[in-house]
Amino acid sequence: MGRLVRIPRERTIDTRTAPREAGTAGGESAPSRWIEQDDYLLRLAKYVPAEVLAFSIVINAILDQALHNGGSGATMAGIPVMTIAIAALVLGTLMSPFFVWYVHQDGDAWLTNACVSFVAFPFWSYALGAVAFTDIRDGNLAAILLASFTVISGLIKPLAFEPAIAQQAAQPEPEVAQDGAPRALRSAAMAARRLVEVTNTIPLPGP
Repeated sequence: MGRLVRIPRERTIDTRTAPREAGTAGGESAPSRWIEQDDYLLRLAKYVPAEVLAFSIVINAILDQALHNGGSGATMAGIPVMTIAIAALVLGTLMSPFFVWYVHQDGDAWLTNACVSFVAFPFWSYALGAVAFTDIRDGNLAAILLASFTVISGLIKPLAFEPAIAQQAAQPEPEVAQDGAPRALRSAAMAARRLVEVTNTIPLPGP
């Protein structure tokens, strides 16, 4: 399981080679195909920008302490604490999709994750009591907004965007050619034929 929501992929199981359960009828069946993807609960967990939120909690704890000690007009290096808090909120919102891009791996739907994380960060910041929302924060409203967004975000599924060329390139080449001859033998025969042709073109030295 990856850190990010994965791109849906089509998987195939050849039931003709799979072990049969006791008591099942004999006979061959067609290969079984299904779409492998993260379920609803996994998407709920993976869409949370946890790492950026952890960094934001530390910054807001420092800002909140300065605000309590200096009052509403508190400053840090001559800059109002509320201005720094708003800048930290904006920075965290922008960092969320960048962090998703930075940690993504092959097969991750990082673009979908980045978009959801970009929207999720302000909701989580409001619920966690970010200093930037001090004047407009309400605990009940924060719980309603966070619960609503979390439920809706789990419904967002990434699209299976895989070009046909990439799928064909990923498919392993069959070991047996269409004419029934093993592909390794055919390759060896072609190599020997080319070697003979090249040898025939080399002029032999005279007597």
